[in-house]
Amino acid sequence: MSLPASTSDAVVLAIAGVDPSTDASPAAREGGRWSRLRSHRLALASLGFIGLALLVSAFAPWIAPHDPNAVADPSLRLLPPGTPGHLLGLDGQGRDLLSRVIWGGRASLLSTIAPVAIAVLLSLALGLFAGYTRGRASALVMRVVDILFAFPMVLLAIGLATALGPGFWTIALTIVFSATPYLTRVVYAGVRAERDKEYVEAARALGASTFTVLFAEILPNVATAAVVYGTTLVGSMIVFLSGLSFLGLGTQPPTADWGRMVSEGAQVLVLDAPHVATVPALAIVFVALAFNWLGNGLRDVLDPRD
Repeated sequence: MSLPASTSDAVVLAIAGVDPSTDASPAAREGGRWSRLRSHRLALASLGFIGLALLVSAFAPWIAPHDPNAVADPSLRLLPPGTPGHLLGLDGQGRDLLSRVIWGGRASLLSTIAPVAIAVLLSLALGLFAGYTRGRASALVMRVVDILFAFPMVLLAIGLATALGPGFWTIALTIVFSATPYLTRVVYAGVRAERDKEYVEAARALGASTFTVLFAEILPNVATAAVVYGTTLVGSMIVFLSGLSFLGLGTQPPTADWGRMVSEGAQVLVLDAPHVATVPALAIVFVALAFNWLGNGLRDVLDPRD
């Protein structure tokens, strides 16, 4: 997942689902969005699946049939799905896989959604400032963003793990630093496309302050692009987070985490127990796909073009 720093504004806007040729006020873009969302079955199904995953994770203490870290019986280790009392089987230590998948959603989703949301807010602030103003300050912000593009995410995670130790904060900071440049580029390109349009010039002519122009006129037209792209990034970041946990840089044992569960399951694949790695891997795939499909659906719904 990478976008070169030299990517043109038009390409960035196209990826984010913004039509720079559209000259419409925020109010003119509201009509029909909810009806389009209701008719977009894939987006609705993805939203429902994500909501279900979040609810299951939130109520894990009441839903999980067993303690995720408790060893049921060493003699039951690696038993397959369908084992009585253990719907998805048991892992290499005799722990219930269904319970660990349910609890693992807490670590995997919280460690991804919250940092991406923070990155969206940071990118809106940076992109609005850099895209609307003209001068050295704007150029400086974008040059810093370009520098952040040069940091490979895995190396950044390793550096933070060395400084802070592996765990939640390492993952959260890595995602924030990694996602902010991409999102800032999207917001910046959108602001540059909107700042000289007629409705913005009309607001200036009526005496609107810079603050009002930015947050009442331009922000509603660029925020949707950041939200759409951020939603898509969540899916990619879940896969990235799982990779960090696989490498031992994420949540530490015995806490359940989908990536670490895949790592532990990979060690027993040769023992004819593929379900130990496959079950959490499928959870990662389905949730990541749901966020990607939801992002694509939101792009279609929020696209100002009819």
